[in-house]
Amino acid sequence: MAEYPLDWRTLDDQTPLYEAEVDLAGPIADYQAHLTVVRDAAVPLPEPLTMLQNALLENLETAAVKDPLVALKALADLRYIMAGVGADAALAVQVGRIPMRTVATALGTSEAAARRYLNSYRHT
Repeated sequence: MAEYPLDWRTLDDQTPLYEAEVDLAGPIADYQAHLTVVRDAAVPLPEPLTMLQNALLENLETAAVKDPLVALKALADLRYIMAGVGADAALAVQVGRIPMRTVATALGTSEAAARRYLNSYRHT
């Protein structure tokens, strides 16, 4: 793992690093590389589902501006759908004894975050 030491004696703790004269190219490149690895390891969504999500996002964003009550109603309905499907999926993971490491990799997150995510569906 690369390290990027900073000389805090010369940096103002009130100034963000991106405004200070600090070269952030290395850390940013490392972070982007990390995100690529995480994304590549995550479970890919089928194209029809990705298209559906994108269309839903566009429609919800439009509704949020043009008719916010419609957007809120749609989001309330989605919460209901998500709770049911999420509970089913979380139970399937538990019954299938899928290791938390596998779940975390598939979701592109840490094991702790994956555990919290699954528990949020099991306890709704």
